[in-house]
Amino acid sequence: MKRFPRSVAVVFALLAFPVLASPQAARPDRQVAVTIDDLPAGMSDRLPAARITEMTSKLLGTLRDQKIPVVGFVNEKKIYKWGEVDERIKALQMWLDYGFDLGNHTYSHTSLNQAGLKAWEDDVVQGESVLNLLLAPRKMKLRYFRHPYLDTGRDLQTRRQAEAFLVERGYRIAPITLDGWDWAFAGIYEDAKNRGDAAMQQQIVHDYLAYHDAVFDYSEKLSAKVVGYEPKQILLLHASQLEADHIGELLDLLRKRGYRFITLEDALSDSAYSLPDTYVGEEGTGWLDHWAITQGKIPQGAPVFPQWVIDRSKELHLSTGTVTPNTP
Repeated sequence: MKRFPRSVAVVFALLAFPVLASPQAARPDRQVAVTIDDLPAGMSDRLPAARITEMTSKLLGTLRDQKIPVVGFVNEKKIYKWGEVDERIKALQMWLDYGFDLGNHTYSHTSLNQAGLKAWEDDVVQGESVLNLLLAPRKMKLRYFRHPYLDTGRDLQTRRQAEAFLVERGYRIAPITLDGWDWAFAGIYEDAKNRGDAAMQQQIVHDYLAYHDAVFDYSEKLSAKVVGYEPKQILLLHASQLEADHIGELLDLLRKRGYRFITLEDALSDSAYSLPDTYVGEEGTGWLDHWAITQGKIPQGAPVFPQWVIDRSKELHLSTGTVTPNTP
């Protein structure tokens, strides 16, 4: 998950991205690994366990039927709800039963930037308990870690210490290069579905797909400008009712853009993920930004997120008396 940044439409003025190829040019061999955060249920965590199981089954069924390799990243704290622990663990077990892999996203979705190194390390370790129990009978081990909020450290020393800690525990960090903020659409979609508002659901899905298409286009151009080619991309999604219902349409969108689906391990074999990366900051961001900023380039022209989605999210949280979430 990520936070809403301080300004959704951040405008940069130092670097423009020209058209990189003529319409007649051959399309690159585009490849993408799909990753899904905040298992077992993302912001749908408040749903009854039976609904989470149903949602998980629908999501995984689509991914399995379309032969999409996926790694799901778990926040084990979401398991511990009175009377529902077994059912919520069952939802995680389903990921393995369907042939997918699981990674660690910390126990309680703890930000390295906010909690500090020691507290964050403790949360990483606490997030391994159930996962190890689930993986061991299959002779599988935890291999991948995803930073909550994509927060990798406020300063370079903390970042490098955190990276060394993860390596020592046998992890490889799972970066991301494609992020259409599906989490921001997911909350209002779930509300619309619960209310039976079909028109709102349709509008959300339309804008969810349109925004992702714009993000993919922008990221492809940014990749070529910063890396010199389009590397094997890594897509960030979140476990939600929206993805359970409509991930097939998003996969079709990727196919239309020329993508084929690969494993996270295959994606990480791309040399781009070994590029110099000294990015630090208050807010996490994707690795294309990491590499650009490390090179002294400031990206320009990112698509503007639909303001009405942000406004609707705020309305929902005000009406329920909760705080607007900082995470996707």
